[in-house]
Amino acid sequence: MTLDRRSLLKAAGAAGALNVVWPLSAGLSPAQAREAAEALGADYDPAPFTLGVASGDPQPTSVVLWTRLAPEPLAAEQNLPDVVEVEWVVAEDQALSRIVARGTAPASATLGHSVHVPVGGLGAGRHYWYAFKALGKASRVGRTKTAPVGSVSRVRFATANCQAFHDGYYAAHRGIARENVDFVVHLGDYIYEHGPVGGDHVRDHEGPAVFTLADYRRRHALYKGDASLREAHAAHPWFLTWDDHEVANDYSGTGGGAPFMQRRAAAYQAWYENMPHRDGGESALPDPVIHRARRWGDLLELTVLDLRSYRSAQNLANGTILGAGQKSWLKTGIDRAPDSWHVWANSIMLSQLRGRPGGSYMFTDQWDGFLAERKEVLNHVHSSGLEDLVVVTGDWHSAFVDDIRVDFDDTSSPLVGTEFTAHSVTSGAYSADWNATNGPLMGQANPHLKYFEGNRYGYDVYDVTPQRLSAHMRVIADRRDPLSPVTTLTTFHVDRGKTGSYEDPATKGSPAQWRRD
Repeated sequence: MTLDRRSLLKAAGAAGALNVVWPLSAGLSPAQAREAAEALGADYDPAPFTLGVASGDPQPTSVVLWTRLAPEPLAAEQNLPDVVEVEWVVAEDQALSRIVARGTAPASATLGHSVHVPVGGLGAGRHYWYAFKALGKASRVGRTKTAPVGSVSRVRFATANCQAFHDGYYAAHRGIARENVDFVVHLGDYIYEHGPVGGDHVRDHEGPAVFTLADYRRRHALYKGDASLREAHAAHPWFLTWDDHEVANDYSGTGGGAPFMQRRAAAYQAWYENMPHRDGGESALPDPVIHRARRWGDLLELTVLDLRSYRSAQNLANGTILGAGQKSWLKTGIDRAPDSWHVWANSIMLSQLRGRPGGSYMFTDQWDGFLAERKEVLNHVHSSGLEDLVVVTGDWHSAFVDDIRVDFDDTSSPLVGTEFTAHSVTSGAYSADWNATNGPLMGQANPHLKYFEGNRYGYDVYDVTPQRLSAHMRVIADRRDPLSPVTTLTTFHVDRGKTGSYEDPATKGSPAQWRRD
């Protein structure tokens, strides 16, 4: 059976939705599924390394290297031996001629033929290149970087979040791959769990909502069918957290009966199999440990939070978004924090958000649904004397800049930090009309809200020095264009030792639906 892009798009247009010709919902074989996916814009590396390579969780002497063998990326199971030996190599140059470490790792069917290699003995603050070999084939070459130690004069990092496959191409990740950054932080919603959405989309999900391990594996493979995502992984090391759509919309990690817990276990395993994640627990299964603190020399401490695994239901007097263990760990980290910038990787909005003056909270799935714990944590930040706190957040599909106060309802309460909520990579935001109407209402209802812009998509780049942290909002022109150019919409600064942010005068005239002058 031969499929061509023109025929597929013609059939899709006649039906009014691309999903009708997508492979698995049409009952095609895995090989035909891949052909159909590629005809509609997906793209894969040569087998068996179709999903590319990645690195993650950089430390001064160590980094985790990742790949997954998937000769037929959209197959429920791979036609591979139960265990395949994978060679890996790390070198000081892209040609892999100055080798500093090498070895083999087993890729087992139990973990989807993925490998996670924690390479040690590396030099601090240095770039390295790496690659894999298996079944007589070689992977592409990836680049990574270890964390520095001691005095550091600058760090640059990017954040990305919310990359719904059906909502557009990953031109934002293409931009990230080309940025001069030390690392990338992904803030969640790496995949979406629902089925095809139909309508006017350049591509769509490959089948119905996902529930099983095989389902989630296919969904991750579909998302990595975007060449720009694989390029961004190969270009820089990543830190990772997750939000809800890696499992199910608005889920609580501690709620639900046996069927849901089975679904969660499948989703967590598939996430681990497909990410360059250094697990912090005794076993990668069934619950990867996400939260961790990492230092980039003396300049920056990055605290990665997990706001899904341990949370209770929303809107309870004694509810928790962190869980008792993670909250204790976070507060201990605050007490022991070094004299540096403190960046929290936070998947959902920390700041209060009311929809209109005197109105209710817009979404209690975020920290607004856990009021007592938020106040407890922010009071602890204030009482400990922690300074230079910046929270980077995803989830909202729009950009916000907020002052963080201990009590958001009291404008005289202590100001303890700044939150930057970033645009999404592709996931759909509210309409331009909604943003124009509601941006000013949100601004009036939330005195701590400084900026709102909801009409664009992209990522953020943070430039950090001992004197200042600058947040550059990088946006793409068109989600429907995989080669869409990237520009800087605006830049906000936070000065060291001074709580609060301010917009760069050079970009203050850029479009936005709300600014607090």
